[in-house]
Amino acid sequence: MIDYNKISKSPVELTKQDFVSDQMVKWCPGCGAHAILAAVGNVFPKIGYRKENFAMVSGIGCSSRFPYYVDTFGFHGIHGRAAAIASGLKIANPGLSVWVATGDGDSMAIGGNHFIHVLRRNIDINILLFNNQIYGLTKGQFSPTTPLGTVTKTSPYGTIEHPFTVSGLVMGAQGTFFARVPDNNIKLMTEVLYEAAKHNGTSVVEILQNCVIYADKVHEEVTTRDMREDRQLFLKHGESMIFGKNRDKGIIMAGNHLKVAEIGQNGINESDILVHDQYNTDPGIHRMLGRMKLPGQPVAMGVIRSAPANTYDDLTEQQIETAKKTSRIQSVNDLLRSGDTWEI
Repeated sequence: MIDYNKISKSPVELTKQDFVSDQMVKWCPGCGAHAILAAVGNVFPKIGYRKENFAMVSGIGCSSRFPYYVDTFGFHGIHGRAAAIASGLKIANPGLSVWVATGDGDSMAIGGNHFIHVLRRNIDINILLFNNQIYGLTKGQFSPTTPLGTVTKTSPYGTIEHPFTVSGLVMGAQGTFFARVPDNNIKLMTEVLYEAAKHNGTSVVEILQNCVIYADKVHEEVTTRDMREDRQLFLKHGESMIFGKNRDKGIIMAGNHLKVAEIGQNGINESDILVHDQYNTDPGIHRMLGRMKLPGQPVAMGVIRSAPANTYDDLTEQQIETAKKTSRIQSVNDLLRSGDTWEI
């Protein structure tokens, strides 16, 4: 097979400035999307592709302005269809690094069908899922991730719908890569996006994004600077799942579920704490890490799952190469003269 990574490397070192668009950024002041744009600007030069090998795709929503704000090839699609457009783009041109900017409504409501099937197929694209738990562009309706009971423009008495957990949906659809980051940690976001780019298959990075207008401080319990060390578990492959301001808490397996334990209490020491394996093909622990939530557990951040698996695009290329070698039809002339022929 062709090594597309080799042919798409940039002969010159690119910088963040090379990806800055000439368009005015029209997100609200204070919107978490500004931080996401900064992280993307950090990571694209680090990936090392030629500039013309990047493509940014979006659907509809505040997140979907993204292609205008990055100086790459881009496609602003229609509501919920970004994953479908990106799939076709990647399969038609495997040498592209394809990125999707989408929101919790765009991807998991109207785009839910396309979202689960791109995950099932494991097409090598990267999905940035802005999760602000609200429809922002259309002015504050509840979304598939809005917490139960939340009062919004379309739920004046509180939502009665049970929300999706992004990690659960991704892994339920057999997703091979899932990560989660807060929008106020650009350093971590840059590191995670680079890991997503390296992954061979569909990557989903859930970004806990703040919408200052319609869902301000919706992630505050998790992301507030003075509490995040006790409420976020920063995962790194091969390292123990230890957290807390004093690094005195950790995650252990208790029966068939994960539990927070205090190191030094009840006979628990560091050797009892689980070690993170993001490459484990069994999604069991990854599912449990993705579901952890306050108040009893910290929220897992970083790369939770990065399992190796065949990709749809690689298998497609293999089939094409096999067909080329084995088919009795090698040209248009062969095709025209195949089967029954007659003269008039």
